[in-house]
Amino acid sequence: MPRIKVLPHPEICPQGAEFESQPGENLCRALLAHGIEIEHACEMSRACTTCHVVVREGFNSLEPSTEDEDDLLDRAWGLTPVSRLSCQVAVDGQDLTVELPRYTINYAREHH
Repeated sequence: MPRIKVLPHPEICPQGAEFESQPGENLCRALLAHGIEIEHACEMSRACTTCHVVVREGFNSLEPSTEDEDDLLDRAWGLTPVSRLSCQVAVDGQDLTVELPRYTINYAREHH
C-alpha cells in the first residue's frame, strides 16, 4: 500500500504525519481520515482551492490535473509546478510526500 507522508505544518500538523493509504483513495479524504484537518471549504466539489497541497515526492505517479483544476489552482496561495487540489487526487500505487501550504484563500478557517 502507498504511504502518505505529510510534512510538518505549524497549525495543522506540527509534527508531520505518515500513514498508509489504499490505491485509488481520494487524497483529501485520506488526510482527513488520519487526523490531518486540511481545509475543504467547498466539501470537495472542486469549487475552491482550500485543499491545495504541494506534492514534493510522487507527483509524476498521479493522473494529470484537468483544465478545471488548473484554472482553480491559478488562484491558490503558494502555487508551485507540483501543486494539486487534494480533493482531485486519487492516490496511485506510489508513496507521496505532501506539503500543506501555510495559507489558503479562505479568510475564516472552518472546522470540519
